[in-house]
Order: sequence, then structure tokens, then C-alpha cells
Amino acid sequence: MADPNFENLIYEVRDGKAYVTLNRPEKLNALSRELQQDIHDAMWAADNDKRVHCVVLSGNGRAFCAGYDLTAPKIDPGEFGRPSGSGGGIDDDTWGMELQQRLRMAIFDMHKPVIGKVHGYCIAGGTDLVLLADIIVAADDAIIGFPPVRAMGVPPAHMWLYHVGPQWAKRLLLTGDSISGADAAEIGLVLQAVPYDQLDEAVEYLADRMAMIDADLLSASKRTVNLGLELMGARTMQRLSSEMDARAHLATAVSDYGEIARGQGLKAALEWRDTKFGDGRATPAYQNRRATQEERNTSV
Repeated sequence: MADPNFENLIYEVRDGKAYVTLNRPEKLNALSRELQQDIHDAMWAADNDKRVHCVVLSGNGRAFCAGYDLTAPKIDPGEFGRPSGSGGGIDDDTWGMELQQRLRMAIFDMHKPVIGKVHGYCIAGGTDLVLLADIIVAADDAIIGFPPVRAMGVPPAHMWLYHVGPQWAKRLLLTGDSISGADAAEIGLVLQAVPYDQLDEAVEYLADRMAMIDADLLSASKRTVNLGLELMGARTMQRLSSEMDARAHLATAVSDYGEIARGQGLKAALEWRDTKFGDGRATPAYQNRRATQEERNTSV
């Protein structure tokens, strides 16, 4: 069976594992609509391939995924045969986000398990993507968070609550602070964090063990857990998240951000959004590790 080709990602099958690698390194693998479509199609291709027992989802280059592609044009519902609202209002906004969400949900809906392999930045849309994976392994120095909550909206997908509970979900989403891979492992946002140079080995070890299990058994286990999540409202939560993000887009801060972006450029808008938060790290443990590392660097 020939492996399918995709424009925005690399797809390979080896030794019972499908490797789906986001491949827009010049954009830090920012999620365009086309990339999300490729992810959707790649996931279902792997699910339909009898050779595949599990999928490894990763990013090429310096980051797993630095968010949504803010330079891409907004989705026009008219492209898909849907009459636009009178002013492209909240309903069109919700509809466009739900369209993209349905593409990403392939990771959750497919039968075979998906391992998210995170390095570098996993920001905003990157978290919308990888938190749908069944297991996440991260480099300990990865940067994970959703800073757009400071001035751009809220996550249009929401698995935070199901990974870390209400306290940590609120801690991260009420501030937009990010967290290191090491700290993410401590709170359960990811399963495991390892030094970057050990990330390949850690992911391969886990994927190899899955590849030794009958794919039908893997499917039964994954779907049992995911049906439990659905009974806890996880799937309904995704729909509600898109609607809440559309509501959040009506906030004054979002208008202010957009005005700066249009008048002064995206870089200026991001600086306005984030500069006052400093380095934006969420935990004292991270700050202590960083201070210790700086002291070591100074003493060398």
C-alpha cells in the first residue's frame, strides 16, 4: 500500500507506526486551513491502514506548532455554499471555527491511538491540536500555553479541563501564561517530559510497545476511554468552546488588538498583548529552575 502524499505534512508508515509530521517549519508549523485538512486526511488514512497500530504526531523544525496562521485569510462561509450573515457576525464566526474543529477532531474520533510528540513551541492552536491526542510526550523545555486569551479570544477547543482539572485550567487560561514541558508533566497536562535529546527515544519506546498490540484491542481501549470522556461532556464542550470564542471576540480588548495589528502590524500587536506579562511562565518551579540555570551560566 503506497503512503499518501500531502502538501503541508510528511506522512510515513514504518514498523506498524504512522508518522504524521507537520511540515511548515518556516511558519513554525502554524495551522492554516489547508494544514488542518491534511491532518484530518492523514489521520483517517492511518486509521484505514491495516499496517498501522498507532500514530506519532509531531512537528518539523524548531517547534511542534506555534498556533494558528494569523496571516491566512479568514474563512468565508460562502466558499462552502453557506449564505453569509449580514455582517459576518457571531454565527459566521462560530461556523468557521467549528469547520476547522471538525477537521482536528479526527484525532479524537479515529480508532487508533495517537501520540503527541511536543518540542519547542506548542502555543494556542498547537494546544487545540495536541490535547486531542491520546498520550503526549514533551521535551522538558517545550513551551506550552494559550497566550491569545489575553486579548484575542479563548480556546475554540477545550480539553484543558479534562487533562488538568479546573484549578490548573483556570490558572493557565485566566492569565495566558505558558508552562514548560517539565511542569506540564507534573500537573498531568502531558504524560511525560524528557530532555530534548531523549524525546525521539521516549516516543519510539511507547509507540513500539503499542505496535506489538493487536490494532483492534488498541481501538477498543482508546474508544472506551474516549466514550467516558464524552459521557463527561468532552465532545459537547468542543462545540461550546467555539461559541464561547465567538462571544469572546466581541470583547473590547479584542477590538483594541485588531486595531493595533491593522495599523502597526502583527508584531506590535503581539508586543502590546504580551510585554507586560514578562516571560509569561506559570509556575514558581520554572522560575526557580531558570534562576538556577542563569547562575550556573554566570559562574562558568
